[in-house]
Amino acid sequence: MTATTAEHDAMRRALALALRGPRGVNPQVGAVLLSPEGHVIAEGWHRGAGTPHAEVAALSQLESGAARGATAIVTLEPCNHHGRTGPCAEALLEAGVARVVYAIDDPNPGSSGGAERLRAAGVEVESGVLADEAHALLDSWLTVQRLGRPHVTVKWAQTLDGRAAAADGTSQWITGAPARADVHRRRAQADAIVVGTGTLLADDPALTARAEDGSLLPAQPLPVVLGERAVPGDAAVRRHPLGFVQYPGDLGAALTDLRDRGVHRVFVEGGPAVAASFVRERVADEFLVYVAPALLGGDMLALRDIGVTSIGEAVRLTLTDVERLGDDLLLVASPAIEGDT
Repeated sequence: MTATTAEHDAMRRALALALRGPRGVNPQVGAVLLSPEGHVIAEGWHRGAGTPHAEVAALSQLESGAARGATAIVTLEPCNHHGRTGPCAEALLEAGVARVVYAIDDPNPGSSGGAERLRAAGVEVESGVLADEAHALLDSWLTVQRLGRPHVTVKWAQTLDGRAAAADGTSQWITGAPARADVHRRRAQADAIVVGTGTLLADDPALTARAEDGSLLPAQPLPVVLGERAVPGDAAVRRHPLGFVQYPGDLGAALTDLRDRGVHRVFVEGGPAVAASFVRERVADEFLVYVAPALLGGDMLALRDIGVTSIGEAVRLTLTDVERLGDDLLLVASPAIEGDT
């Protein structure tokens, strides 16, 4: 049986509910319970580590036996493990749920298997409903689970001819105010922001997420400095509310340490050399390229050597979005899946 219209609607609601939960070590998950007639009877979301999972939160709203024969709509496969809370698959079985519809499989071998357990107990299970939307919601958490490192977004601003600065090194401002405001909004969505020592020494960035009036936004990324050169004692980053961390340049070790610190989303903003290093090491999951309608010429390219020597070695990307921000364009892209054209 394929998912019904009511189940699709409930999944959209579950995805919206999931966003109410905190983003962090645990995934954001939402759940909606439908009566056998297809009406919403309860809903819930995961509110953070140690709290009931979304399915249990929804079940807790009902009287004993009220979920018998119901359909559970969940954004992530119900878990099948004992952690701070019990297995959601077991809770659904005990409640008498007859059908479970979820968006994406749990990639964590320690908690997956809920769908199989439910099917073995006679519960009808349907997966893959609004999977693309759920993947977009959980992209950073899924990257950590599958690759063991944070999700990495590489951002740069450039002119139409691909330059990041003028011949004298000046680069502020290539793009206009709307593009800069968009960058700060995206900084606030990240757990960490990365620059190299070259950018740090040249521009002395504060690495904060700020509103248009210059005030700090409520959410701030952890500043990360890549490189061995010392950070000056009067550097603006030293006044960041979260402090900063510095790594000598080993991207693998840096990303592993950031993961261990609970960082799931990294925003790379640190100049042509740093951006190129993430591309060269194939650890970039998303690209944000802000393009200004200007020409600079010269040698100050927005991206340095990425190890490509022939057209056949080109790093192919899939363009996922194009947005106009004032006079500038924002191009959003991700690495193309091998075999795509």
